[in-house]
Amino acid sequence: MPIHPSFSSILEKDYEINFTQCLPSGHLKYTELCNLLQLTAATHADLGGISFSDMQAFKQAWVLSRMRVEIKSLPKWKDTVTVKTWINTLENSRSIRALEIYLNGEKIIGGETFWAVFNTVKRRPEALALDHEHFVLYPDLKATAETFSKIVINPEKEEVFGKSVILSDLDIINHVNHVKYLEWCMDVVDEKIILNQKIKSFEMNFMKELSLRDKVVIHENIADHLIVFSVTKENKNCFALQLNLI
Repeated sequence: MPIHPSFSSILEKDYEINFTQCLPSGHLKYTELCNLLQLTAATHADLGGISFSDMQAFKQAWVLSRMRVEIKSLPKWKDTVTVKTWINTLENSRSIRALEIYLNGEKIIGGETFWAVFNTVKRRPEALALDHEHFVLYPDLKATAETFSKIVINPEKEEVFGKSVILSDLDIINHVNHVKYLEWCMDVVDEKIILNQKIKSFEMNFMKELSLRDKVVIHENIADHLIVFSVTKENKNCFALQLNLI
């Protein structure tokens, strides 16, 4: 579709937090936080003419490769938050997008995301086929205090549980969505850590896509102020999550 008349290289979008998005504490779930970031990125791409629908003409889609989120506090039920996003870099098959969440004018969350252009037929990265020169890039405008780090998967990790990928785990690209990986891991985190907002930041790294009926194992390693999860298929790492605790 053509570039929308309201398109701007920096997008701000408001959301009201509803009760379906909240933890028993009344605060936003971490998975729903990622959904808000994902939806805002998609809206910006849509307004700029590089949406999923636009890209599907070339059998392409954006897929998330890495994400870092830093959290000062979580919004709660009935809060109206403003999500702000812009692109740091966009070249060939790769893009880094920044996102911030504001509550009452105060920044409470920052996110850095690394995206790849993915051929949905060949199932591999390739250069973006659509024009994108109208996007102004802001390489020096960072949303997080720190950039992506290498998630170290300790070989002493403990097997937590195994599962088979089911239909509700899949998204429109026909693979497991990043929010589902996060949900699998968060479901086994000590509830006091989550309900008391002890997570100051988290990072996700996506290595191999998972498809319907794939059998996976979720592993956990707990250290001082650090929890690392990994998801494996046939003993190969597909995903890693690092929770940095207060």
